[in-house]
Parts: sequence; C-alpha cells; structure tokens
Amino acid sequence: MKTLTVSVVTPDGPVMEEDFEMVSCKSETGELGILPGHIPLVAPLSISAVRLKSDNDTKRLSVNGGFMEVRPDKVTILAQTAEKPSDINVQRAEEAKARAERRLQSKQDDIDFQRAELALKRALNRLNIGG
Repeated sequence: MKTLTVSVVTPDGPVMEEDFEMVSCKSETGELGILPGHIPLVAPLSISAVRLKSDNDTKRLSVNGGFMEVRPDKVTILAQTAEKPSDINVQRAEEAKARAERRLQSKQDDIDFQRAELALKRALNRLNIGG
C-alpha cells in the first residue's frame, strides 16, 4: 500500500518522521484526511489530535496549533508543541485543566479569559491523548 512520509517538527526539534497510510487532523476550517497523492495544501491546525494510520495501527499525537503542509508524498506538521502519548505528564495536564477552569469561573476583571480558554483546550487535548 502507498504511504506518506509524515514529519512533525516543533521549535524544540523533530518529534517524529515515519511513513503512514493516512493522516487525519483538525484544521481551523474543519477535519482533514490526507492520503498519498493528495493535492498540495497548507492549512493552519487547531489544538487537537493528529491521527496517523498505518496497517491496522493508529498512532496519535497531541498538537497545539501550527501548520500542516501537504505534498503528494509528504506531510510536514510545524507545530508549536507536539507530544506523543508516552511524553504526556497526565498529572501535570490535570493540574493545568483545573487551573484553567478556576480562572474561567473567576469573576475577577484581570483574568484573560481567552488565554484561560486556550489553556483549558490544550490541557483537555493532552488528557485525551495521554489518558
């Protein structure tokens, strides 16, 4: 079966580079499924999971924004952060979730609600992948 080379890179360096049969992820405009031979594309990514399918196995990564570049034989994901399930500290993600929820429920004027909302989305994404 045909495959795509998937390369995931963050500012801290490469996270993975492997061959997969399909890549599924969530862009800011909706869900994307990429197969070998896909037309060239650049899309901004949402805070979400990236699903990488090969044979009967599916790997997942937690991605916190960034961009995806698609070419017929290669997908490059340039993410602000990307974590494999084994790299996610579940306890830390649970603490971040609780902290963000407290901030969102706070009635204080100095709370940046948009920032707290993004922190909550990141924590939930990490818990979804790591937990």
